[in-house]
Amino acid sequence: MKITPQEIIQFIKAKSDHPMKMKELAHALALAGSEYAAFRKAVKALLESGELVKLNRGRIGIAEELSVRVGTLSVAKGGFGFVMTEGTPDDLFIPQSNLLTALDGDKVMARIDGKDGKRQTGTIIKVIERGIRNIVGVFKKSETFSFVVPDNKKIQRDIYIPLKLSKKAKDGQKVVCVITEWDDPFRNPEGEITEILGFLGQPRVDMMTVLKSYDLPEAFPQEVLNEAEIESAKLDEITGDDRLDLTNGCIYTIDPFDAKDHDDAISVEKIENGFKLEVHIADVSHYVTEGSQLDKEAFTRGNSVYLPGMVVPMLPEILSNNICSLKVNKERLAHSIFIEFDIRGKMLNFSFADTIIQSKAKLSYEDVETYFVTGEVTTKIKKVQKNLDAARELAKILTYKRTVDGSLDFDLPESSIVLDKNGEVIELKAKIRLESHRLVEECMLAANQAVALHLFRNAQPFLYRVHEKPDTERLNEFSSLMKRIGFSFPVSDNMKPKQFSRFLEKVQHDPKADFINELLLRSMSKAVYQQENLGHFGLAFKHYTHFTSPIRRYADLVVHRLLRKLKNGKYPHAYAKKVSDYIDKVAKQCSATERVATKAERDAIKIKQISFMADRVGEEFNGVITGVMSYGFFVRLDEMGVEGMVRMSTIDDDYYVYDESHYRIVGKRHGTIYQLGDKVKVGILKVDATAAEMDLYAVMSENQKSKKKKSTKEKMKKKSSSQKYQMKKFVKKKQKKSSKKK
Repeated sequence: MKITPQEIIQFIKAKSDHPMKMKELAHALALAGSEYAAFRKAVKALLESGELVKLNRGRIGIAEELSVRVGTLSVAKGGFGFVMTEGTPDDLFIPQSNLLTALDGDKVMARIDGKDGKRQTGTIIKVIERGIRNIVGVFKKSETFSFVVPDNKKIQRDIYIPLKLSKKAKDGQKVVCVITEWDDPFRNPEGEITEILGFLGQPRVDMMTVLKSYDLPEAFPQEVLNEAEIESAKLDEITGDDRLDLTNGCIYTIDPFDAKDHDDAISVEKIENGFKLEVHIADVSHYVTEGSQLDKEAFTRGNSVYLPGMVVPMLPEILSNNICSLKVNKERLAHSIFIEFDIRGKMLNFSFADTIIQSKAKLSYEDVETYFVTGEVTTKIKKVQKNLDAARELAKILTYKRTVDGSLDFDLPESSIVLDKNGEVIELKAKIRLESHRLVEECMLAANQAVALHLFRNAQPFLYRVHEKPDTERLNEFSSLMKRIGFSFPVSDNMKPKQFSRFLEKVQHDPKADFINELLLRSMSKAVYQQENLGHFGLAFKHYTHFTSPIRRYADLVVHRLLRKLKNGKYPHAYAKKVSDYIDKVAKQCSATERVATKAERDAIKIKQISFMADRVGEEFNGVITGVMSYGFFVRLDEMGVEGMVRMSTIDDDYYVYDESHYRIVGKRHGTIYQLGDKVKVGILKVDATAAEMDLYAVMSENQKSKKKKSTKEKMKKKSSSQKYQMKKFVKKKQKKSSKKK
């Protein structure tokens, strides 16, 4: 009989009076030899989750009873940190002096020392596993020693590099290093250079910096490439008898103009009292079989990562850009879903099929938008015009229905980066969300929702895309902030998506709308993959998954496999035994790699944005205040999307004080206010491309100038009035003295 982790914890709490070694604990549990492997696996899972901890001499105890916490260390830019343990609601606060030799991202063991106000505080007592293996930074060299200054601001120690381990790096070059020794917190860690990236400004060095910082893979192993070549030949083996032949259907793709990996195609037609939507998704699972080298590599990568000017693909190009891609006029294998809606957008029924399709048109978002706006019918549009008109009509109905149901649409400003052939930025502009984007989104949302609903109805283990209800404490913080900038956002324990969407509708025409959208989004939990279906709060869906992008997301590939395994509403008996563990493993990995990809993409965009601004020192731009600190405020430039800081020391028109409770700084004499969410005009003061930071200066608006002038005049008037009064007083006093003498 398989022993569960919960049973191990219960036994230790009830029967064990001291920490035991693995075999000693197994003996105490009276386990048979055949049960030992499963027992070891369960204990290992408990050690990874932090519920159990391994002490000296291999003894195992319950973390809670030993006043220790095992988890991942997250270090703030201020130098302090938090130990985060899965399943524990409150993070353990670690003062900077108690971090010892632990770094951001390390798996650590911490001792709980006590409380500082409401929060528990602790000290790191052991680094279990280094989270950061590659440290990217700038190499600095003197005659006697050399060191690396890390790019990551959360690593607040320079890495000492013995000259013999420097790979002859030159002063100022970007390098990759690893820590080789660090056992004394009072000394800097020692390391060695593993790779020289080059000087900043040289081609690809900036993006290589991001790749190395996040340990993103560059090339596929040869065995994976070989397997991809073999798998790509499978298309020739498929006949129409094996699949539903839709090669004569009116099917087309809508993607960015430069897209190469077309993983979804659509077709929409009007039927009696409604619409029929077909969503055809590249059948990647046909080529990437479970347990293959391709599959293992795709699992490790988790998803494709999109950096400006380059892609780190999940699959080799022969699959992602060729045999799996739903290219125009090419027969391709697809996993298709057919959904019928009534005239109000209610989903009536759906079905699935393995298909062969042939796209009739390769449309870009711009192609479709031009047709919608001008009515111009190009050769490509003409092939699918009637179908596209039906798709547009259905999309509008589905958007309206989602809005009525309370689905949140965070239409946040995004930056579009235009590069030349050398990877240099030639233009920064706002990315415009077109009606054609929304059309494709609605089709994909419907497909994802239908797939999740299908598995839920069959009550089988499944990989859901979950977005939990927001945390009440964080919403209260948001509500408090809104109140201070003039808006009302009441919070209750059981809030519905509709309350959020109504609030966003109310503020949508306010100048602060984009900023408020962003703050509300930050206040909500992040969507993750997991087996337990908690619904998707942001979309106001009870059931949701990811099915539509298996070329670039491993989770979608797994969803395709699960659908295919389902026979008569159930998984085969042997598969059913292992599927839950498989789903949990995939959910954990895909959620983790998605977080890494998001951070890497954000950093890469910022690096490109800052490099573009380096030639614009002295130029002035409009922007919005996105953060206020005691030493200044952050401003995001309109259109450009790039963020910089106005330091308090650069504002010389007054003496300013920080009003923390109202997220603003206020001038003492003239009363000028810079508040969170305010529109401001700023100029570029300084750009540091190495640190990817930009300093700004505040440009006084005409209103501020007028206010200051008026304030100065009033003060001068008061001063003048006071001086006249003092003079009159003096004259009267003189006259009085003179009168007395007489």
